[in-house]
Amino acid sequence: MESAALYPYFLAYPLISTDTRNIQPESLFFALKGSNFNGNAFAAEALEKGARYAIIDEPQYQLDERFLLVDNVLVALQELARIHRQQFQFPFIGITGTNGKTTTKELVHAVLSQQFRTYATRGNLNNHIGVPLTILSITQQTEIAVIEMGANHLGEIALLCSIAQPTHGLITNVGKAHLEGFGSFEGVKKTKGELYDYLAAHHGTLFLQHDNPLLREMATARHALHTIKYGFSGTNDLIGELISATPLLALQWWEKGSDARQSLHTQLTGSYNTENILAAICIGRHFGLTPEKINRGIAGYTPSNNRSQLTKTEHNTVICDYYNANASSMAAALENLQLLDAHHKVAILGDMFELGSESHEEHGKVVQQATTLGATRTIFVGKAFMQHRHPKAEFYETTAAAKNALHQRPIRGALVLLKASRGMAFEQLMDSL
Repeated sequence: MESAALYPYFLAYPLISTDTRNIQPESLFFALKGSNFNGNAFAAEALEKGARYAIIDEPQYQLDERFLLVDNVLVALQELARIHRQQFQFPFIGITGTNGKTTTKELVHAVLSQQFRTYATRGNLNNHIGVPLTILSITQQTEIAVIEMGANHLGEIALLCSIAQPTHGLITNVGKAHLEGFGSFEGVKKTKGELYDYLAAHHGTLFLQHDNPLLREMATARHALHTIKYGFSGTNDLIGELISATPLLALQWWEKGSDARQSLHTQLTGSYNTENILAAICIGRHFGLTPEKINRGIAGYTPSNNRSQLTKTEHNTVICDYYNANASSMAAALENLQLLDAHHKVAILGDMFELGSESHEEHGKVVQQATTLGATRTIFVGKAFMQHRHPKAEFYETTAAAKNALHQRPIRGALVLLKASRGMAFEQLMDSL
């Protein structure tokens, strides 16, 4: 069956299931494959649990007319999403970047929702499966879509752009992450830049942090881009200034040529989030929102999912930032900790994953930076950090070992930064703080 032939089935049953553990009744089950599973083998179970049809790509599992055979289930899912996307005429905003893309997506959604029926990527569904699922969840009642696009291999952003077909877009920043998949920092630049390529080829609009020299260089190389600039200098269309971060951010913003300055207090911590806030403001103004609506949207946004999330425990104030970590986000988090006004600071840092051949060097840089901050305690957790032991810090091979050390020597009355890659499971440390 061709992918186009699936679309009438989707219109009749516009729910998608990919996991037999949570089948939605009257849905289409897509039998995706992974390194350790074959969804075809679960197709019959999906139907038994309430799915209407199962899309499979191995003929031996086609038991009756409810099993729809395609050449490749993943490709069929992506093609179906591409067809569905073409039914919509409203703006699609694509957001990618090494750090901050989820927070920026959430802020843009918070702003635009003040005036438009806005649909944004749920959670972290930002890859070659998540983006199609996001697109297929959008209905004609939507007025603006905000699509987060992640990548860890060359060419992935180009693929996601071909599915989401963004009319507008931005790259938050480009840093060292997923180097195993990209091969090098140049590979990161090339892949993230695929969003710029798509916008340039399709007469799209780019929101550009013009004070970032790397992003500016990447945009300048694509002459056809229609660009709206935001940042901190007077050359931008939307200009911002960080007023305080103690630890919640307060800023002012204004438009080029205007003397009217807007004051904004947020629920976000981390000075690095100022750029993400300015991106959301810039997009809000582009789509005609008043400053009052923009400020209300941002002020009402509270971070979650352990991304720059400020949590007050019985004993400490904790910056929970352990959803993910890479070389650039780790450096930014430490710079922010240094700026914060607190008598007693503690940094607890865990291994950064997927850095490939640069892992040893990048972990060493973090140790060097962290041990010069003058924190009361600096704690490193993980096998990669263990290779860079330093007399001014504590080192533990596992999160469990670090947790035991915190029980034996508790931290009290401190501002604590928790930063690590998700696989380090730093949430286990929270009840010790």
